[in-house]
Amino acid sequence: MTKFSVLTIVTGLVLVGCNPVKTTDNNEKDIHEVSDSTSTLSEFSSVITPGSEQNVDGPPHYEVKNKGELSIQDAKNAYEMCARALTDYYKAVWNGTNIELNAFMNNENLVHYTQKKIQSQFDLYFTIKLADDLVQSVGIATRDVDWEVEYTNNEDGGFLYLHLPAEINYNQGSFGEATEFLVRNENDQLVIVDWYTGGKDTYDFMVRGENETIDNPTIWNNSQWVKEINSNQLNFSGSTR
Repeated sequence: MTKFSVLTIVTGLVLVGCNPVKTTDNNEKDIHEVSDSTSTLSEFSSVITPGSEQNVDGPPHYEVKNKGELSIQDAKNAYEMCARALTDYYKAVWNGTNIELNAFMNNENLVHYTQKKIQSQFDLYFTIKLADDLVQSVGIATRDVDWEVEYTNNEDGGFLYLHLPAEINYNQGSFGEATEFLVRNENDQLVIVDWYTGGKDTYDFMVRGENETIDNPTIWNNSQWVKEINSNQLNFSGSTR
């Protein structure tokens, strides 16, 4: 398992929130129209509450609910995985802590991109932040904005789309930004197959482009696209140093 670290200072934690859940097929059906998923939504909402925290020791593992398939029933585990990944990411960027990217993703192109993204952002923020202005916690969802998850069924086994509005809390203040994830089932484990934070002037906004539509779970297998993104990363890195 690959560990990526820019500087070791402190360790990370994860928070959870709650939200609208949808399932999508060719007819764009809402989850409330599917009887076998409605009861899952009730159970799901009772377990996850805004602002609660989990401490997870060691590399996390996120299994699918039913072996051999992915469904809206995997929304809870997918949410917890993405929330943990976000928390570890922001602490790696601001605090210099370890992040085990292979605990969340298998695609080496996405891992490589994310490693360079973290290093670039750490280098940038290290020069402007106060020495003790570290990330203390990352909250998902607020009173005004909930997180969202949708399931799309296709011939490749389907995927989950998650939209997580995060609040990043420091010793001295906080800020918020939203991130989109695509999650699939690979060998009965949930994995992130795309990850995009598209707020204005964010790293992804500058390197991947603004207003990207995040709906292609195989995008990081497109060698020509990946080559262009790698080139953009090199140009962006050179322009910020």
